[in-house]
Amino acid sequence: MKNQEIFQNFFSGKTVFITGHTGFIGTWTSLWLLYLGSNVIGYSKDIPTKPSLFETLKIKNNLTHVSGDVNNLKKLKSTIEQYKPSIVFHLAAQPLVRTSYEKPIETFQTNIMGTANVLESIRNIRSVKTCILFTTDKVYKNLNNNSSFKETDTLGGVDPYSSSKASAELIISSYKDSFFLNSKKCLNVGIASIRAGNVIGGGDWGKERIIPDSINSIIKNKKIHVRNPLHVRPFQFVLEPIAGMLKLAEKLTTEPDKFSSSWNMGPNYSNKKITVKKLVELLIKQWGNGAWIDASKKSSNPLPESTSLILNSTKSKKILNWHSIMTFEEAITFTVDWYKAFFEKKSNMRDFSLYQIQKYSQKLKQSK
Repeated sequence: MKNQEIFQNFFSGKTVFITGHTGFIGTWTSLWLLYLGSNVIGYSKDIPTKPSLFETLKIKNNLTHVSGDVNNLKKLKSTIEQYKPSIVFHLAAQPLVRTSYEKPIETFQTNIMGTANVLESIRNIRSVKTCILFTTDKVYKNLNNNSSFKETDTLGGVDPYSSSKASAELIISSYKDSFFLNSKKCLNVGIASIRAGNVIGGGDWGKERIIPDSINSIIKNKKIHVRNPLHVRPFQFVLEPIAGMLKLAEKLTTEPDKFSSSWNMGPNYSNKKITVKKLVELLIKQWGNGAWIDASKKSSNPLPESTSLILNSTKSKKILNWHSIMTFEEAITFTVDWYKAFFEKKSNMRDFSLYQIQKYSQKLKQSK
């Protein structure tokens, strides 16, 4: 994979529009793009968590911050028209499986129509050359048979979140083929989706997510309640799929016909079948204290979740020349280091986060 300087050469001076820029992945993406010299336009309806990575890093004044909902087509379109970005990253979503059971209509509205609104908004804006939309590793019809999913596998989803993201993939494909490629009347815009693994990293404060739940329990000297200790997930450090997105944006801009498709971006160690239990035990070990208990039988209203989820990223490796470069242990180390710095209050967290981006970028230079 090309190194960070190549990213800088491509993104420096470019206007990049990011929906969901105040979220966990959105904030890390914004910080990296600011570091690369991009003019970042962020569009989000709120600050999603307290505390929040976006507020912790204090980057609001370094980018153009627009308060807006992707469900508001008129405002979304007028904002994109106003700032004329060349690249659009769509990250805004209702991102939680368990919340989707509580708020299915909101989940469908945001994840399905929000995606359609982004694509509709850029349909006649000639400044836009590339649009990448984050969906999820949960878009596949999962029979829990421990198979690894590739991009051509059947889409599906039992829970409202997974179903909404699978639906978003169909919308992306429809817009791509109907309005952006394969027709002389269409704008030649690169359109692609990224189906990333379960991202972990510093600054995630999401509700009912294993890393923030574990960190909060350790800080409060409480045992970590693990709902599904034997469930398998493709955990990976947050900068891995972001690096893939930056790489894909380069390729889409120059060769939209070749790279406009869906892309799995999961960890290289997926074949090791990392369980939630293994993640928690390694986190406790690297933190230096803590304990966990099996809470799988304690819920009075257990919600169905897939027991196994493994991504096949062969397409990204062979065609995009992208692969994850961190071991599972390194991903946990980066994550633990960030939260320790946060709670010890010995570091400027923006500087510390930039340090992690620089350290990760150095690993990119050394990778093949």
